[in-house]
Amino acid sequence: MAAAAAGAERGLPRAPSGPARRRRPEQTPGPSAAEPGAGPGAEPERSVARRLLGFELRDLSRWHRFVRLLHRPTDPAALGAFRAAFGLLMALDVPQERGMALLDRRFLDGLEVCRFPLLPALRPLPLDGMYLLYAVMLLGALGMMLGCWYRLSCVAFLCPYWYVLLLDKTSWNNHSYLYGLLAFQLTFMGADRYGSVDGLFRPQKRNAHIPLWNYTLLRAQIFLVYFIAGLKKLDMDWVSGYSMGSLARHWLFAPFRLLLSEQSTSLLVVHGGGLLLDLSAGFLLLLDATRPIALIFVTYFHCMNSQLFSIGMFPYTMLASSGLFCHPSWPRRLLTRCPRWLRGGLPSTRPPRHSPDCHYGARGGLRPRQHLAAAFTVLYVLEQLFLPYSHFITQGYNNWTNGLYGYSWDMMVHSRFHQHVKITYQDGLTGDVGYLKPGVFTQSRRWKDHADMLKQYATCLSQLLPRYNISEPRIYFDIWVSINDRFQQRLVDPRVDVVRAPWSPWRRTPWVLPLLLELSPWRQRLQELESSLDGHTDVVFIADFPGLHLENFVSEDLGNTSLRVLRGEVLVELVEQQRNHSLREGDGMQLPAGQYHKVHTVSAEPSCYLYLYVNTTARALEQNLTRLQELRERARNGTAPEPLPPELRPLLGEPLPPGAAADPLVALLLRRERRERERERGAGLGQRLRRFLRRKLHLFRRSVLMTCISLRNLAVGRPPPQRLAQELAFADWRPEEEEGGNGGATDTVGGDPEL
Repeated sequence: MAAAAAGAERGLPRAPSGPARRRRPEQTPGPSAAEPGAGPGAEPERSVARRLLGFELRDLSRWHRFVRLLHRPTDPAALGAFRAAFGLLMALDVPQERGMALLDRRFLDGLEVCRFPLLPALRPLPLDGMYLLYAVMLLGALGMMLGCWYRLSCVAFLCPYWYVLLLDKTSWNNHSYLYGLLAFQLTFMGADRYGSVDGLFRPQKRNAHIPLWNYTLLRAQIFLVYFIAGLKKLDMDWVSGYSMGSLARHWLFAPFRLLLSEQSTSLLVVHGGGLLLDLSAGFLLLLDATRPIALIFVTYFHCMNSQLFSIGMFPYTMLASSGLFCHPSWPRRLLTRCPRWLRGGLPSTRPPRHSPDCHYGARGGLRPRQHLAAAFTVLYVLEQLFLPYSHFITQGYNNWTNGLYGYSWDMMVHSRFHQHVKITYQDGLTGDVGYLKPGVFTQSRRWKDHADMLKQYATCLSQLLPRYNISEPRIYFDIWVSINDRFQQRLVDPRVDVVRAPWSPWRRTPWVLPLLLELSPWRQRLQELESSLDGHTDVVFIADFPGLHLENFVSEDLGNTSLRVLRGEVLVELVEQQRNHSLREGDGMQLPAGQYHKVHTVSAEPSCYLYLYVNTTARALEQNLTRLQELRERARNGTAPEPLPPELRPLLGEPLPPGAAADPLVALLLRRERRERERERGAGLGQRLRRFLRRKLHLFRRSVLMTCISLRNLAVGRPPPQRLAQELAFADWRPEEEEGGNGGATDTVGGDPEL
């Protein structure tokens, strides 16, 4: 990677390979700049390796040559631009994705909540301390952006950032992990040599060369993000188009749907295009000839991602990193195009000066710190190559997917849909059984997919429930989830008390049930069945293990619910009727509404069956609303056989007559139509931008005010509760915004069957 990363520095000055000569005036680095001081034996034309990679292959043949290569003097301009952009993006990230604006809701003192730190010893600070920590992190990001007290600012951002990240595994994702890695790398680099406040007060740093390894390390990191993400997408689920099956419906893919069907758009554009881009982007960015094309595609790709997903500053960080692959002097060249009167307040456009951190001689003169920097570069790249495939070591974190989500670059490869989560507790002394609301005492939903978090959650519940007169509680989880459009199936064994179940980060978790990969070929047939249903009919596909049973309640709204066996053999137990029905492959039966039933898998192999249900209540509601609309149309055009009754007069915009009772169907129809009109008024670009800016302004305003309150509390103590409540109300205040409808009343009746 060090080899490929040097490709954009082809014209940078190098020391002569022969005896020492009088130094020539330094040239502005550029693709066509000649090597100064070249000896008489210098080649008149550069080799193919140098034209493609920016160096000779013999530079890799010996360690000391490799160290010299990594310390080749390089223009600091592109790194300074990336530093400023990255610092700005992290300053915007702290109040948003890091959650500075809502710390009082996450870390309120005395809050009964289960947390999921990577290390059990990690605990959050008191609330005022957390605000102080976030303030330090924010100031560190701003210091990085400005290049002010650069090393201190990097440390001020880096330490709180990793503390907050490791404090909560449920917030882990690939881009948050990437931010921490980039900040770690920048801490050791000379990113303050260009366009920084430090350069104004420390002339030895101002506009000075930086060693090539600064660019090598960052380029290697971004290259691996792209390339390993592409390797992860070689998973059969992604190649077959099941990972992001519904993404092609987004309006961004509407131009593709003009030429392709939705299914073809998903397979060829979403999945095929994503795979091809990730595998090739790093290589295309490294080569001069293909870089312009690569910049166009990655820019389009990341702009689309910013609209498709809620991933914070990640698309913009990747856009900023694209400049690292260009010639390092591109910001300097850009500034030379500015008017002369404006250049006085901008970074220098002069060629960079010599730096003691770089190596300008051909032989000898290497210092220990330069060997150390080269070793650090090599070890870091090797570690980043190894870590995404290290799951055979940390087997306790493996579930249906390998490892904790967030450091393997397996972005968007797996999509999950949870049909049902049930938490059962049992009193260890009395044997009494009860149920907990899923997610109680938590602030996240990510615990449902990871055995290590389930273990932490169960342990936390066992410590909290005794406060509610539940002694020595046992905790059981029954989690049904579908991954990449497969059958809904259990993630963990519901018969295992997770509080006392074994778990180790180094061994496979025995109570995690295997993913039924042998049923994957059914997905095509399942999609065909789903596509044949109308708007009020839905289907749930279930797969269960031998010896286990599913307890289900059919809502009374689902008046037409049936079960059909696709594979294996099941025994359906109707609890209230105390009757059993044995069903084999191809058999089916109608299920009574408003009652519990149990489906036991009695075959030696996993059973597969489906629920087909019709929301009869919702269908009747839609029919009644359609009848009201038709009645109103006839009244307006004069074809109604008789005048509307008083309770229906509001359909024509007239007030309800005194003494007449309001019809709930009429009120529901009018609410729907009013919300639809308001939605159309607010769908314009200007309205959306206005709402977006208001939300962001509220987040930043609340972050600043709550931080000031906490710093005041730390300095002089907390005020009386009444004044503190007033300050909190002021921080929560936001301008009046029009709210549609009746505050979120629902139009639907009934819903999916609760498994």
